[in-house]
Amino acid sequence: MESLSVDEGETVPGAPRLRASYALDAEGAWIAQARHLAAEFLERARTENGLPVPDRVVEITQLVVSELVTNARKYAPGPVGLDLRVFGDAVEVVVHDGNPEAPRPRDADPGRVGQHGLEIVMAVADALDVRQEAEGKSITARIALSA
Repeated sequence: MESLSVDEGETVPGAPRLRASYALDAEGAWIAQARHLAAEFLERARTENGLPVPDRVVEITQLVVSELVTNARKYAPGPVGLDLRVFGDAVEVVVHDGNPEAPRPRDADPGRVGQHGLEIVMAVADALDVRQEAEGKSITARIALSA
């Protein structure tokens, strides 16, 4: 797992105030690792950057990370990338994977067990954006720091 932290917000216009990028490898418990990385990232935002990050935002961010990484692991070939960024008044969770197909929420079915991840993310995130990339796609979920 690789990490890159950047704090350029004051020197580069439009750059995130805080950013971390991770390559999730094929070994181990991806989802647990990704949830831990998200909590650690937001704790650094609190302690090192003085950002007010409520516990509820940490919980929502971990949930979003868990659902998006689970979907990437389940439906996409190859490596998965996780970017965490603080832009202004929000944290962004970006998951990159090798499947170019955009995810689609399934029709409501009270009898269905599982496969509600995208619905959950759409319910708790302020915005969700899917972009096709050269080798797959990226999904960005935006969560207000005041959530």
